[in-house]
Amino acid sequence: MNGVSPEKPRGLLLRFFASALEAVKGDVAVRRALAEAPANACPVRLLAMGKAAVAMAGGAADVLSDRLRDGLVITRHGYGGPLPSGLRLLEAGHPVPDADSLVAGEAAASAVTELPAGWRLLALISGGASALVEVLPEGMTLEELQRLNRWLLGSGLSIHQVNRIRQTLSRIKGGRLVARLGRRPAEVLLISDVPGDDPALIASGPFHAPPATPLPAGLPDWVAALLARHAQPFPDVPAIPHRIVASNRMAREAAAKACHDFPVFDHAEPLQGEAEAMAQQIVAELAQAPVGLHLWGGETTVTLPPDPGRGGRNQHLALAAALAMAGRRDLWLLAAGTDGSDGNSHAAGALVDGDTVRRGEAEGLSAADCLRRADAGTFLAASGDLVDTGPTGTNVMDLILALKTGT
Repeated sequence: MNGVSPEKPRGLLLRFFASALEAVKGDVAVRRALAEAPANACPVRLLAMGKAAVAMAGGAADVLSDRLRDGLVITRHGYGGPLPSGLRLLEAGHPVPDADSLVAGEAAASAVTELPAGWRLLALISGGASALVEVLPEGMTLEELQRLNRWLLGSGLSIHQVNRIRQTLSRIKGGRLVARLGRRPAEVLLISDVPGDDPALIASGPFHAPPATPLPAGLPDWVAALLARHAQPFPDVPAIPHRIVASNRMAREAAAKACHDFPVFDHAEPLQGEAEAMAQQIVAELAQAPVGLHLWGGETTVTLPPDPGRGGRNQHLALAAALAMAGRRDLWLLAAGTDGSDGNSHAAGALVDGDTVRRGEAEGLSAADCLRRADAGTFLAASGDLVDTGPTGTNVMDLILALKTGT
C-alpha cells in the first residue's frame, strides 16, 4: 500500500462504498431538498414509490411536520419499515410484478385522482417502482405482465427500450398519472437510477411525458403481439416540477471525498452493455492505470441463459473481473447495487481480488462454468466475496470501486 494507509484494501473499499450510500440515502436527500425549497402552507398528500420509498417518506415527514396530512408508501417486499402517523404502507413484487403490484397501482392512481381541492401532491419516486406499481390495460393479465418482465430482465435491452415497452403497456406510466392529477399542484422528487438522470425514465416516468424512443426491433412474436393488442395511447400532459435529489454522480463524489490517501479517478462515462465485456474492459484499463481509487457508475446487462443460477449483474461483473485479474496482487474491485440487491440474490454484489478464483475453485467450483450459467453468486459465496448490505434506503444504479496499489 506504499505505506499510505493502515487499512487493508478490502476494508477501504467497503468504507468508501458506505460513504457513497450514506450521501444518497432517501431520508437525507429528501430532507436536504425540502429544506432548500420555500415553505408552502398547503396541506400535503405524499405518494412515495420505489425501493427507497420508506426512507424518502421519513425525510419528508421530518421537514413537512403537520403539513403532511396523509400518504401512501409503496416499496418492495421486505423493504418496509416504521412510518410516521397517517402514512399507509404497501409492499409489492420486484423485480417481477405480482398481484400486490396491481393492488398498489390502483391505490396510487386513487391517491392522485382523489387528491382533495386545496391540497398539494408530493411524489417521491425511486427505482423499482416500474415493477412495484402497475395498472394494466383492459384485457391484459398478470401472467402476461410477469412473463413480459421476466423476458425483459434477461433481454439485454437498454433501459430506454425496456421502459418504452413498459410505458406502452401501462395505464399509469409514461405521464399517465399527470392526466389523473388535473390542474391540482404537485411536485416530484426523484432518486435517479438511470443514466443521464432523465426524469422520464425513472420508474418509467409516471408523472413525466415519455421520451420519443421507438419500440425496439426484432422483438419475439409473442411480445409484438402483446404490444399490438394492448398498446395504450400516450396523453398530452402538462409538465410538472421534477427535481433529482440523489444520483450516482453524488454517490461517486462522496466515495471520492472519503478517500484521503490515494489519488481518485472518476470515470464519468456511465457503464452500460454486457457485464462480462465491461469487466474485461475495466480490468484492462486498470492494468494500465495509475495507482489510486477508480470509480465507475451505471448499469450493465446480462443476457441470461435458459436456466440461470444465483446472482445478478454486479456479481456477474465481479466474477468476470476476478477471472481477468487472477493472480494479481495489486487490484481489488467492488461491484454492487446501491439499493442493496442484485438480481435474484440477497447480496448487493461482491468484492473480488486476484485470489478470488483460487478460493472459489478450492471449494470445487469452476469460475468459468459459473459465469457461463449466470451462477456467479454461488461461486462468490464459496470464495467469501459477497457484499451484503440489506436494504439501503436508496437506489442510484450500481457502483464499481477499484483500488490499485503499487505492490
